[in-house]
Amino acid sequence: MEHRESLLALRHYLSSQILGQEKLIERLLIALLADGHLLVEGAPGLAKTKAIKDLAEGLEAEFHRIQFTPDLLPADITGTEIYRPENGTFVFQQGPIFHHLVLADEINRAPAKVQSALLEAMAERQVSVGRTTYDLPPLFLVMATQNPIEQEGTYPLPEAQLDRFLMHVKIGYPEASVERRILQQARGEALHGESKPERRVTQESIFAARQEILGLHMADAVEEYLVQLIMATRTPAKYDAELAEWISYGASPRGSIALDRCARAHAWLAGRDFVSPEDIQAVLFDILRHRLILTFEAEAAGIDQDRVVQRILDVVAVA
Repeated sequence: MEHRESLLALRHYLSSQILGQEKLIERLLIALLADGHLLVEGAPGLAKTKAIKDLAEGLEAEFHRIQFTPDLLPADITGTEIYRPENGTFVFQQGPIFHHLVLADEINRAPAKVQSALLEAMAERQVSVGRTTYDLPPLFLVMATQNPIEQEGTYPLPEAQLDRFLMHVKIGYPEASVERRILQQARGEALHGESKPERRVTQESIFAARQEILGLHMADAVEEYLVQLIMATRTPAKYDAELAEWISYGASPRGSIALDRCARAHAWLAGRDFVSPEDIQAVLFDILRHRLILTFEAEAAGIDQDRVVQRILDVVAVA
């Protein structure tokens, strides 16, 4: 209970700082509790950078931002060996990936070899330089951003790398009433400075909360429902003829694990000690959005991944 209260206090702090982006805040916390990484897609100026920066402010954690550009090199992310002439040895200089929270800003602006430098770090929690492997900190979260507006000079992420992200979250503009609050808050911060959280959540609390989440009860019927949702992406013809026409490739077991972890974190944040079908449905779009490869016919007809996921929800009944 103590750990949940500290996380809820963190959510309250983030909600007071990032107005109109409740979904982004919740998904950031779910990614933190499910020990995964987040891909966020949205137009510039929607507080994506501020969100993870304020999250780091509320945690006992170090934050670093990496601006991805076409001339970025893998060593700019992982680090490089520096020659010391005084003793004739090489010493490894750690790169920005060795921080607890990392913002990979506009990740699709860098070429494939730079994007792939994140793969080992995100999946294995380690970095290999030469013959030596360096472990990343136990608390490690990457939030990557994509700008959906400009596509010139960008390099689309390959499916193998997209699958490394726990969730793919799309965010939009705030409503008019929230926009006024944003203006008022910006004026207040310019006059008095940004507010700080009353206390920072310790890394030990995060690790303890993760253990509690893994211990939540999930009924057999709910687990079967989760599995059937994933199976509908792999063998869509068994569930619906329209789905079979839309889906070319479905979600891997990594998608099943991500759905299980995120549904548990969603239930835990809601104060429940069990997982319900509603928890699974709440995170399903963000779990499957980047894991489904659609057919040419579906894309030609203007069908997107969100419509396919909604169709899966419609045809797969709760056990």
